[in-house]
Amino acid sequence: MKYSAVTLAREAVRGQRGWRPAWVKAKPKDAYDAIIVGGGGHGLATAYCLAKTHGLTRVAVLEKGWIGGGNTGRNTTVIRSNYFYPESVALYDLALRLYEGLSKELNYNIMLSQRGMLIAAHTPAQMEICNRIANAMQLNGVDGRLMEAEEAAAKVPLANQGAQARYKLMGGIWQGRAGVARHDAVAWGYARAASALGVDIIEGCEVSDIRVEAGRVTGVETDLGPIRTNRLGLAAAGATPGLAAKVGVRLPIHTYALQAFVSEPIKPILNTVLLYLGTGTYLSQSDKGELVIGGGLDRVPTHGQKGNLPAQEEVLSGLLEMFPSFGQLKLLRQWGGVVDVVPDSSPILGPAGPDGLYLNCGWGTGGFKAIPAGGTLLAHMLATGAHHPISKPFDLDRFRTGRLIDEAAGSGIAH
Repeated sequence: MKYSAVTLAREAVRGQRGWRPAWVKAKPKDAYDAIIVGGGGHGLATAYCLAKTHGLTRVAVLEKGWIGGGNTGRNTTVIRSNYFYPESVALYDLALRLYEGLSKELNYNIMLSQRGMLIAAHTPAQMEICNRIANAMQLNGVDGRLMEAEEAAAKVPLANQGAQARYKLMGGIWQGRAGVARHDAVAWGYARAASALGVDIIEGCEVSDIRVEAGRVTGVETDLGPIRTNRLGLAAAGATPGLAAKVGVRLPIHTYALQAFVSEPIKPILNTVLLYLGTGTYLSQSDKGELVIGGGLDRVPTHGQKGNLPAQEEVLSGLLEMFPSFGQLKLLRQWGGVVDVVPDSSPILGPAGPDGLYLNCGWGTGGFKAIPAGGTLLAHMLATGAHHPISKPFDLDRFRTGRLIDEAAGSGIAH
């Protein structure tokens, strides 16, 4: 929707009080055809796909906080599909392809910027890993190639390439379709589109229990009262294990904080997403000029969305090894998102426990980049009662059979 300059000026003067809400602030009904717990990107995308693709409009999204208040609004916004195994590439490249058309699909600008991503190597061993991943990507039909030192250095001209550089660029993996998107816009776009199709988005509604009768889900207990359904999707990230435990399902998930930082805005100096394998630090530059910086997990189990000084020291020291010229920059913000980490660094998608219960969790550091695919696949399972071919390898049963999909290297972050 476009607004005139007069309208924009009027709203600025009167404190932005005249805009129509982007989605309806719904009250819970007694029963729904399907309920999704979690009002982040995956939950909202699931609800949208249930309504748009499968024609189910008696759907509710239950969010204990506010829309996008969890990991969807607390990540570093990177989108990519440069993974190693065919199953992972199929999953993340589905998400990337959907992202490429998402602004048009939702009629909402998600500010997708496909500026490319360089995973930078600094030793012969790292270059060998990059070579293997690049070959795997090409075999799996995804754009990706090995980049030599000279071309890699040209992508990031301020990187420390001096004689005394501790992590001198030797090359790396380049994926040109990778990039970033505006995290809030993804959540808001899905919320608006789902609401317009009749989905009830219910904020401030915490699920306290799952009702089961004769081995089948029959509803949920919430602080706003009981709600009936026979199809329930859990897309609540780090809160999912606690909910699943209420019906006897134990999930191999640990929750950690993944911290991020934003610098003061500066002139354009970095036109790509960059991850240094030597330090684990990664960064991009926002459209406003801020540097968005991340690193490895804080290995203390937590549900707290907070930063701390030790993690700050580790991530920023890695940044300054890469870019000594950034030493005088000021930080504006530091925060943490709670990530749900699985032993093989791959998500859990599929049925669990009583009939009618389906999971979308365990994304670790890959949740934001997978939102459109996660929503598509969970919606398919809720609507049909069966796996989609892309979700099947990520079933919880893989921990029993041993068919794990270990993507710790493909994630680019040790976890």
